[in-house]
Amino acid sequence: MERILVSSCLMGRPVRYDGRAKPMEAGLFGRWRAEGRLVPFCPEVAGGLPVPRPPAEIVGSGSVLDGTARIVTAAGEDVTDAFLRGARLALDAARRAGARVALLKEGSPSCGSHRVYDGTFTGTPIPGAGVTTALLERSGIRVFSEDDLDALESFLISLESPRAHPDGPEPAPR
Repeated sequence: MERILVSSCLMGRPVRYDGRAKPMEAGLFGRWRAEGRLVPFCPEVAGGLPVPRPPAEIVGSGSVLDGTARIVTAAGEDVTDAFLRGARLALDAARRAGARVALLKEGSPSCGSHRVYDGTFTGTPIPGAGVTTALLERSGIRVFSEDDLDALESFLISLESPRAHPDGPEPAPR
């Protein structure tokens, strides 16, 4: 059975920057939870950030992993190191659990997989990935958002198929 690294806030844990959760319960998520597939993890808390904490966004047009972008709060505090530490710990947790797939919270500077915010703190989303998503994907772990449960289910089926390649299917292009 494939394990799924999942954002703790989606499991109902109040770890988001505002001290709240974004729980998911029903449908596929509820089934995966009941099956014991889910491995909860919050990279921001693991990286040393408090709950609650000031909102943070990625600034710069490059990659946080490559050092060409940073993660800062609206007050200008650079929190990049905590986000990078949390991303590395998330990768470690996924590897320990044997997870080849992750379900992470969309929009987060850690966990966003399709979009993040533009660094202006105006609530403007842009295409992009959070630092944890980027590190997991670079390391061969496929990341899905809470908006992609059906695609995640299809991917799990392909991973668990007896005919599947030992390392799983080739990731679909983004």
